[in-house]
Amino acid sequence: MARFYISVEIERRVRTTARNRCGYCLSPQRLVMARLEIEHIIPISKNGSNHESNLWLACPLCNRYKSDKTTGLDPDTNEIVKLFNPRNQVWLEHFGWTEDGLQIFGKTPTGRATVAALHLSDDADALEVRSYWVLAGWHPPED
Repeated sequence: MARFYISVEIERRVRTTARNRCGYCLSPQRLVMARLEIEHIIPISKNGSNHESNLWLACPLCNRYKSDKTTGLDPDTNEIVKLFNPRNQVWLEHFGWTEDGLQIFGKTPTGRATVAALHLSDDADALEVRSYWVLAGWHPPED
């Protein structure tokens, strides 16, 4: 798919508003070995736009898993629900960290569906990297 143009100014504002971290797993740009990507909350393929209100940051792993998804299955209720929207929902209301800081768990149907759809707690590479961040005292984020 062709990349749609997003101005440097809009990209800068999105990065600043997102505090330079992934909206889903909270991985900060300073620790990720790749550039965080501008993500379309509602994908262009589903009539989303390049308007700033539809853009956020995602790490390459979360962005790849999210792909064009806007909904997911809540594993507790087997209902289809909307995925987490980092632009207008509060992360701590929908997610938490396990005591060891390695896994994200969902507190709400939206949180649980997002954890499952984006593999926030079962991607082996993400878990390994987080384990090193925990050992270094860099993770989990406090806010």
